[in-house]
Amino acid sequence: MEDRTTALLVYPYTLKKVSDRKGSAVVFIREKKTDCANYREVDIIPRTEAAEQAARGKRGKKRKVNAPKQKDLNDKNAKRYLVQLGNGNFHIGDLHTSCTYDAENLPETVEEAENIVTNYLRRIAYRRKKLGLEPLKYILVTEYKYTKDGQSIKRIHHHIIMNGGLDRDDVELMWTKDRINWKKTKDPEYRASIKQLGWVNADRLQMNENGIEGLCKYIVKDPQGKKRYSSSRNLDRPETTREDGGEKQQRDQNHWKYSRNLNAPEEKCNDFKYSKRKVEQLAKSPDAGLEEFRKIYSNYNIVSCEAVFYEQTGWHIYLKMWKKEPKKAGQGGKRSGNRKKNKAAPHIKAKEDKKGN
Repeated sequence: MEDRTTALLVYPYTLKKVSDRKGSAVVFIREKKTDCANYREVDIIPRTEAAEQAARGKRGKKRKVNAPKQKDLNDKNAKRYLVQLGNGNFHIGDLHTSCTYDAENLPETVEEAENIVTNYLRRIAYRRKKLGLEPLKYILVTEYKYTKDGQSIKRIHHHIIMNGGLDRDDVELMWTKDRINWKKTKDPEYRASIKQLGWVNADRLQMNENGIEGLCKYIVKDPQGKKRYSSSRNLDRPETTREDGGEKQQRDQNHWKYSRNLNAPEEKCNDFKYSKRKVEQLAKSPDAGLEEFRKIYSNYNIVSCEAVFYEQTGWHIYLKMWKKEPKKAGQGGKRSGNRKKNKAAPHIKAKEDKKGN
């Protein structure tokens, strides 16, 4: 008969006896909160003995999440990080710009294409500065495919999520090698004379309860093509606070370029909030524990609550939420009467208000 028990494990704060059907001993349940501006993701996940041994570190403080090691979007964590950056930094009024090349301007290499799009972003940044707008913030995804012989690239194009403020026609006009005389741009004939590098389109971001998660997943979804991404350094980026032992993550600076005012995701971990029995109870409830989580994270509007079972470790729960807008002076309390609470995310409320004006 198989012996399924393990020895007592000594950790900094407690003594626990752990067992596991498959030998991957679950030591405790970790609550990991990842914040990027008003957007938050919460993972309630089991930690195993093997994972803890591989992730020992100093007792934690809040820290920024390191960017994924690879700039190729071929990793689940890289795509998740992209969604966190997008939701933490871009809102109503910001833009999604798609840029392609015509046959005459088609770059021969990915590096050449990235040089061209970098010059385009510099032109936009300079124009914003001249108009007194806030610095450019962006996420850039470059998509391309190789020919069958692997000797040349084809169908290379760029997706850029950027902050708003500039006229969309001007954003599109700057996709060119020509020098633009902005004093003449009110003349339709002059604008028509500017030769662009290919097709370009700037659209306002479309938001829902999940922010721009759908857009972020769309621009990286094609499994047949290659994708590389970079971002300005002035985005809010995820951070983490560890109360147990820091996980080691590697970062390759050569794969990322940032502007200096990024909002970065932050992580905060708590290893003593949930028991394995409690997580199982929540996960098996009809709403995966949503009502109880609404009480726990009362300052947030929860837009997604998903429970997933893994044979090796058991139940995992994943939540996505937006921080509630602070109540204005004179609001709240009994004076609010029977008025329904707004359960939309802050950016959704802003969109509704805009439609009403």
